[in-house]
Amino acid sequence: MKFKLNGRIWIEGEERFMGIGRFQLLEQIEQTGSISAAAKKMGMSYKRAWDLVQSMNSQSETPVLSTQAGGERGGGTHLTEEGKRWVTLYSQFQQRFQEFLETETLKLPAE
Repeated sequence: MKFKLNGRIWIEGEERFMGIGRFQLLEQIEQTGSISAAAKKMGMSYKRAWDLVQSMNSQSETPVLSTQAGGERGGGTHLTEEGKRWVTLYSQFQQRFQEFLETETLKLPAE
């Protein structure tokens, strides 16, 4: 059996702010323009997605999402500049973390 290192990376304050799930949720919201559609694509309830968004918004200096209620043009949700900044940062951290794991896996004993 060949071994490999594995792990996850989180950004935390007093509570968890961003991890892979929240990162993917923000990406899906940006793609779909909707918390509901993003939650559905991820197989999560709207309430769970909303709670995660509210948690990030409450911990961030400025909101990570901007929402617009329905009307003639319909509603919608998109990432704010703050949200885009966090998505970019987390993506960079995740990439470097994966590179670290791959490099360190090479140091594990062979079969």
